[in-house]
Amino acid sequence: MKKTFLLISVTLFCATLFATGTKNNSNRAESIKAYFAESLSGNNAEYRQKKNIKLNSIAQERAFVWNLWKESVNSFNEEKLIPLGLLKEKNSGSWRLPESLEPNATMPFYWGVNSDSAAILEEESKLPMFLYMHGSGDKNREWETGLKLALGYFYSPAVYMVPQIPNGYGELYRWAIQSKQWAWEKLLRLAFVNDKIDANRIYFFGISEGGYGSQRLAAFYADYLAGAGPMAGGEPLKNAPMENVANIAFSLRTGELDYGFGRNMLTNEALKTATELKRQHPGYFNHFIEIIPQQGHSIDYRPTTPWLAKFERNPHPRYFYWENYDMYGRHRDCFYNIRVNETSVENDKQRTCYEFSCEENTINLTVKNVTYTATLTHANIEFLFSKEYSSVNKGNITIYLNEELFDLKKPITILLNGKKIFKGKVKPSLDTMVESCALYYDPERIFPAAIEVDIANQKAKDVTKK
Repeated sequence: MKKTFLLISVTLFCATLFATGTKNNSNRAESIKAYFAESLSGNNAEYRQKKNIKLNSIAQERAFVWNLWKESVNSFNEEKLIPLGLLKEKNSGSWRLPESLEPNATMPFYWGVNSDSAAILEEESKLPMFLYMHGSGDKNREWETGLKLALGYFYSPAVYMVPQIPNGYGELYRWAIQSKQWAWEKLLRLAFVNDKIDANRIYFFGISEGGYGSQRLAAFYADYLAGAGPMAGGEPLKNAPMENVANIAFSLRTGELDYGFGRNMLTNEALKTATELKRQHPGYFNHFIEIIPQQGHSIDYRPTTPWLAKFERNPHPRYFYWENYDMYGRHRDCFYNIRVNETSVENDKQRTCYEFSCEENTINLTVKNVTYTATLTHANIEFLFSKEYSSVNKGNITIYLNEELFDLKKPITILLNGKKIFKGKVKPSLDTMVESCALYYDPERIFPAAIEVDIANQKAKDVTKK
């Protein structure tokens, strides 16, 4: 009788634990989805439901968080991507851009796979995605030309977004202004939850005005991209620092006789800079920068996308350099596994540069400010620059950690500008995973641990010990 009673008691106890655990998971899921809904609405509050997790459960918890994120994104009330179809059928949709960023702006786009077979849409295999940005002629003609190029000249099979510029005049005819940044971040977020798209094979490219835009965007969003391919462009490197495109495939092809706005000269400057960076950091800079002999503004567009498509993104590089520059008045607040909590600049002429490298469980972080001075100006356009670096006296950042780069069973060491400021073990936590998921909306960057670095006081601490 006692054994029977004991068995019943243990069974009831286990059932109670299971029910409690199920209820706790359900409550936790609801609180995470509520946080994600706030984040998607633009409210970046802190997720306060602290929960440490075990090292052997990181993968399981990551999948749990990502599935909740996908559910939250798919149920969020916004204009979505239209269902993926075949590009040859002119499958098209449109997005209204925020009125505060660009008044009366609706951006149409073609969205589809450049294949003749509808069967490819049903296959389980994932496809690369290309964002193509057209040139600055008549926007209707340029848009249709982009569709024809995607169908006949660019890499296949792949998913293509071919947008049309909403407003075809002045400063609004730019692919990198803040309204377009909003669109591309939305595109990345929706692409990442699309089961047909390979998150590590996303590429930005364009021609002429689209070349300028894709070059700027390459340096701004390198951590999301496998590669970028501006054609018939050439930006002053102040607008698109080459240092930022470490770890991605970068192609820039311009005609030798393309003198307009110094495109040939600026492409050559990019080539010289990329070559030197490749020498300094072997294995991290991969470029296909070419001055095409005897060609003007019109070049052969076919080589770019097949070259880019050979490369996949490395979302967890052991080395990167981030010059945190403003693009049309806006800075990013994160890049790879660094988030800026407080800037280190002293004035609006400076930019902060973060150089990150890690070996085993040691992080070497160099932080400095840079100021540009124009050395060649023509018709009020600054083409070439010198750069002066200075030390930083303020700032605060978060460094996210994962098991791809570090052995989280062992202590982590951080050297800031050569000085050891941290050595210790970190605790993985669910709240760090939730916050990093909302920050990056990237399945590859749901980080289980983080260290906050106080640059001014040269101190650091595990965020779970706040």
